[in-house]
Amino acid sequence: MEKEIIENIIKFVEDYFEKDASGHDFYHTLRVYKLARKIAEKEKADIFLTSIIALLHDVDDCKIVGEKGELFENTKKVLQQNNFNDEMINLICSEISKISFKGNGVNKPVTLEGKIAQDADRIDDLGAIGIARTFTYGGSIGRTIYSPKIPIRDTVSEKDYIANTGTSIGHFYEKKLKLLDLINTEEARKLAMHRTQYIKDYLDEFFAEWEGIK
Repeated sequence: MEKEIIENIIKFVEDYFEKDASGHDFYHTLRVYKLARKIAEKEKADIFLTSIIALLHDVDDCKIVGEKGELFENTKKVLQQNNFNDEMINLICSEISKISFKGNGVNKPVTLEGKIAQDADRIDDLGAIGIARTFTYGGSIGRTIYSPKIPIRDTVSEKDYIANTGTSIGHFYEKKLKLLDLINTEEARKLAMHRTQYIKDYLDEFFAEWEGIK
């Protein structure tokens, strides 16, 4: 039964993100789902609950659907179609609401399963794929790659984060290089450490080329 439900939700997510070109596509969700299951196994968490949270973590993301995402209409609809009771639906929606970074990254899910889904989502924001997603999303909203005229900020308010001000290179400093310290589980930290170093190396190369040193 659990396998069938997961298959149903994977199909829903695939159809939902069919035309996405922002980096929040089906394959992002699929990677997060697979990472979350891997971490959940190591951390001895409920793999089914972890899977559901991971698969649905972006279907009501405000960056994609706007303010109505706060209602979790898509999440509730697909869960109801798969016979989840109200208690579980409320729990899953509550955990998903805490996954997004939203400018400061201080929100944390309550359950281990939610924390693992958050870790998996953040790991996919790092490394080579995280770099690719940064520029894909930046391009989709018209964000500049980099400009010395636009200061790189150490902290960003939730309002400015949602407004997507700044540059794509600045986004690495405003968010991505902060993620390692926000990881919840030891298993996820191992993966995040390697991917964070990859971003640091990339930024060193970027600025060396920008200045004409290399």
